[in-house]
Amino acid sequence: MRIETSEEMERLGATVARLLRAGDVVALDGELGAGKTTFTRGLGAALGVRGVVTSPTFVLARTHPRAVGEPPLVHVDAYRLPGPAELDDLDIDFERSIVVVEWAEGMLHGLTESWLSIRIDRPTGGEFDQEDQPREVELSGHGPRWAELNPVDLRLG
Repeated sequence: MRIETSEEMERLGATVARLLRAGDVVALDGELGAGKTTFTRGLGAALGVRGVVTSPTFVLARTHPRAVGEPPLVHVDAYRLPGPAELDDLDIDFERSIVVVEWAEGMLHGLTESWLSIRIDRPTGGEFDQEDQPREVELSGHGPRWAELNPVDLRLG
């Protein structure tokens, strides 16, 4: 699907948030500046997390609490992690949280049986700081939880 602006990317995050429950994992991939954190900001806002979602680059993982009784959002930046074992070492409670992993390619096998994969591609050759360049987004489900996923049904809300 084509995403034209950062606002649309946040709306896509909000749309995906409506599908999520405790135990769900969202795997985000795309080059630097593709819109992974922008997507997660929209997802977090729709989930009603406390505070603003920012990139966890320097802390590796940031937990965003929600209302009492609601699963927290755990936002992970796996860019500097060499493999799934190091992601596992972060001791994330996958079963009781909603987990978003940026730079997730190859990181989830063996840690969870299901995840929603979102690949974001932005055009190359343009100005790096042009936030509102169109993006192409591809969603795919892995494992039993997402076996019935139909990305066509994810209309921007």
